[in-house]
Amino acid sequence: MNMYAIHSFDLSLDEMKAIQQSLRQQIRLTPYPGQPKDVAGVDLAYFPDDRRAVAVIVIMDYATQHIKEAVYHIDEVVQEYVPGFLAFRELPLFLKAWEKLHYEPDLVFFDGNGRLHPERVGLATHASFFIDKPTIGIAKTHFIGEYPEPQKSQGSVEWIKDQGDVVGAVLRTQDGVKPIYVSVGNYIDLPSALRLTQHFVGKESRIPEIVRQADLLSKQLRKQALAEEA
Repeated sequence: MNMYAIHSFDLSLDEMKAIQQSLRQQIRLTPYPGQPKDVAGVDLAYFPDDRRAVAVIVIMDYATQHIKEAVYHIDEVVQEYVPGFLAFRELPLFLKAWEKLHYEPDLVFFDGNGRLHPERVGLATHASFFIDKPTIGIAKTHFIGEYPEPQKSQGSVEWIKDQGDVVGAVLRTQDGVKPIYVSVGNYIDLPSALRLTQHFVGKESRIPEIVRQADLLSKQLRKQALAEEA
């Protein structure tokens, strides 16, 4: 699968900051026309030692939500975790998995944030420049910004603002359950991201199926790997 090596990952903190500031200026927010054909869901699961992880990419047919392909890559995690710089830690594993794909997705959902980030360059946004695809971030926990609590009914939405900037939306995917946090990655706008996210809301979980299936597989693969090592 094609990708663009826009930078290396042997970087100092100052270099990472400079890259984020540069990428921030290149983000394009635009409506997504119609509906995609194939979409991808991405998740990473860390091993107990926190030094390894498995990156999973699941390809789904948008209309039927049938899984067409699933690939993964298990490797060491080189970068230490630094708040606000998660992409530099996780992208190397994701890109290794990306190389294994046979189906080319039109759109990619990440378990993580996009513009819902202090520099507006979370994992989903950062990844978009490597893969040149529209991306959406789906997070299970609140990271930054302020928002009014959405109503308890399914489909209720409120904007998340940070320093006056709308950086995402809090979305209630099931009646009375905890909401999720949706943000634009790149090459898409927030209303489109919400529309496409809601398409994947099922009855099994508050997490949209495109991300949930990647999450389930990443945990299964981690469990298998640990069992084989025992």
